[in-house]
Amino acid sequence: QVQLVESGGGLVQAGDSLRLSCAVSGGTFSNYGMGWFRQAPGKEREFVAGISWSGGSTHYSDSVKGRFTISRDNAQNTPYLQMNSLKPEDTAVYYCAASRFGAGGRQTTDYDYWGQGTQVTVSS
Repeated sequence: QVQLVESGGGLVQAGDSLRLSCAVSGGTFSNYGMGWFRQAPGKEREFVAGISWSGGSTHYSDSVKGRFTISRDNAQNTPYLQMNSLKPEDTAVYYCAASRFGAGGRQTTDYDYWGQGTQVTVSS
């Protein structure tokens, strides 16, 4: 049973930074592509960032490119999402996801396991 638990969310002001973490247990973490998604109230869950199993390939949504950085520590079974220059429109519940495929795709259907989410609120 693969379990993912996000942490690091909170209430910040516009322009601040946060780093999200996702503790992954069960399975073989180093085989999984990892992704971060977010869902704002009344909106669909959207892709934020993805990283391949090795960390050698990353990709981002246009809305966060240049501000957010996804990374992973395979020794710690943990992916991270560093979020800088936060904006009010970044407010959402952020979800960590794992893909057995290994590439870290852009679609929710690319992922097999999901965390429960962590709230990020950015005030103006």
